[in-house]
Amino acid sequence: MDAEPVPDAPVLDTRVQSVLDIPLHRFLGVELRDEQDPAAGIRFEVGTASANPAQLLHGGVVYALLDVASFLALLPALGPDEHAVTHDVAASLLRPVSSGRTVEVTGTVLRRGRAVAFMRAEATVDGVLVATGQVTKSVVPLG
Repeated sequence: MDAEPVPDAPVLDTRVQSVLDIPLHRFLGVELRDEQDPAAGIRFEVGTASANPAQLLHGGVVYALLDVASFLALLPALGPDEHAVTHDVAASLLRPVSSGRTVEVTGTVLRRGRAVAFMRAEATVDGVLVATGQVTKSVVPLG
């Protein structure tokens, strides 16, 4: 399959900012790992908004942010009239993460077809793998 045209930089920047501006992401303190390369993933500090009663990273937050990092990795592969919605997420939580630690989450596009994209995502703390995920997104028309 021929690749769709990559959105130009201002369009891509707007799309990335719209992801960062989602109220949940702001509440969790999500930020880009690299401002110049949004596909490099995100990071956040485990705090009140993302910790469970044991003061450990809440598993649901991990699921959500594996999905976010996957979407950011996929964005450059989406055409200007395309969007991607989550079809399936499967995650494995490998280690507990204490409050106050910074988690980095990256996504990798494994395959982008016409209507479906497959990604792998990883969450690390100080280079140690704490969670992995497989994310499938349906590619749909934008708007």
